[in-house]
Amino acid sequence: MTYRNPVLDADWSDPDVVRVGDDFYLTASSFSRAPGLPLLHSRDLVNWTLVGHALERLEPAAEFRTPRHDCGVWAPSLRHHDDRFWIFWGDPDQGIFQVNAPAIRGPWTRPHLVKEGKGLIDPCPLWDDETGEAYLVHAWAKSRAGVKNRLTGHRMHPAGTSVLDEGKLIVDGDRIPGWFTLEGPKLYRHDGWFWILAPAGGVETGWQGAFRARDFFGPYEERIVLEQRDTDVNGPHQGGWVRTPSGEDWFLHFQQRGAYGRVVHLQPMRWDDVDGWPVIGDDGAPVREHRLPDLPPQPPAAPATDDDFPGGRFGRQWQWTANPQVGWATHHSGDGLRLACVRTADAHDLRRLPHVLTQRLPGVPSAVEVELTLHGEEPGARAGLAVLGDAFSWIGLQRGSDGDVHLVHRFAEAVALGAPPTPSGQWGKERDADHPRLAPGGRARLRIEIGAGARCRFAYDVGDGLRPSGPVFAATPWRWVGALLGLFALAPAGPGHAGAASFDAFRISPL
Repeated sequence: MTYRNPVLDADWSDPDVVRVGDDFYLTASSFSRAPGLPLLHSRDLVNWTLVGHALERLEPAAEFRTPRHDCGVWAPSLRHHDDRFWIFWGDPDQGIFQVNAPAIRGPWTRPHLVKEGKGLIDPCPLWDDETGEAYLVHAWAKSRAGVKNRLTGHRMHPAGTSVLDEGKLIVDGDRIPGWFTLEGPKLYRHDGWFWILAPAGGVETGWQGAFRARDFFGPYEERIVLEQRDTDVNGPHQGGWVRTPSGEDWFLHFQQRGAYGRVVHLQPMRWDDVDGWPVIGDDGAPVREHRLPDLPPQPPAAPATDDDFPGGRFGRQWQWTANPQVGWATHHSGDGLRLACVRTADAHDLRRLPHVLTQRLPGVPSAVEVELTLHGEEPGARAGLAVLGDAFSWIGLQRGSDGDVHLVHRFAEAVALGAPPTPSGQWGKERDADHPRLAPGGRARLRIEIGAGARCRFAYDVGDGLRPSGPVFAATPWRWVGALLGLFALAPAGPGHAGAASFDAFRISPL
């Protein structure tokens, strides 16, 4: 029996993995979305389900009242020590944080700042059973710190609360010919060596490196252990090593796929009998298909996407684009998601709104559908289904000044970096993609067909059958984040309540 990569075909960016008993757990970057730090579970390393999040809200809370799409939680590390789960991550603007819990489903502690500073990213702890010491390694973001391509090591308090020294440069990528953008270190102890598995070369074209030293502070020797070669898996790197109960070794890493974000691959791994270095994939090249891990067979599974919103509650797959506020979604006795039409001055730019409920764009050609009813009576109140990235497009319903509800389809193009601000701010101005038409009863079925290359075709049904709308829209990522599917309801700024919108029967199905 075999499996095919990717094993997680959506944007589970910067994955790290740990085994506890017969269970495997994975977390990933979540940037400024809330809840953050997704928690996935598997028994066979191939079939994964989303079981929760470790971070209910981002802190400091004031920093994440509005979206900061490429900030927040970067490249977490997941570990199990002293009968607790631990997650460390770097916020490039704040420093290194950690949370911990007695069980994967919590309760998780509030974020604790381990080391304050700008540009501190990709931390990974190690509690060394051989020496009794605790260590921490991290990388640097040049955009905040002015330096990159280096790894810094610290002794850490055994409680994981602070570092105990000023830190030492333990790997300098500038001194390794051909290496650049060294980051994402994962720290291990194996066979008498300290090991750092760390990628370099950038997310599009990079490779996975391995470093080893007898002493944590070095000196380290290095080797490239996974690279694209003649495969179609670009930039295979940044992930974590895990060992099964039977002693097999595996490596989970990401591949950057544009608007789809960073999808996750599973590679076989072994330790060379001659020189002791890890060998990942097919002698250092990524595999597309491979025999299954030697683990008990499991039924097919994947993180949930569909949602009937029972009792008005949304599933774990959904995240707000910033810290949520009370009143955005209403619990009730039936099915269906009821979103308040939140008043906002940025009604024409979804990228600036904190109250957009999102989930990941599927990595395979898919059709997305949802049923929408607009209850808001305020002229300008609107709600819809969006594809959200540095450019965005949405289809939905809007209350006109005449009191009627219209089907509308709009988009906004991205503005090149360095371009002067537009009247609507940093990004392009929202425009109509198709002519509005009446939606009797304020209801519509909305559909987006996502084809190859994340090219999106929009359609709607307002009671007379499914009809196409507008031109094809090519989804775009943010700088580090894949494109998102989003549900939203809003109204222009003003006093009082502006009503609500109801979403029902959200479905994603393969094309």
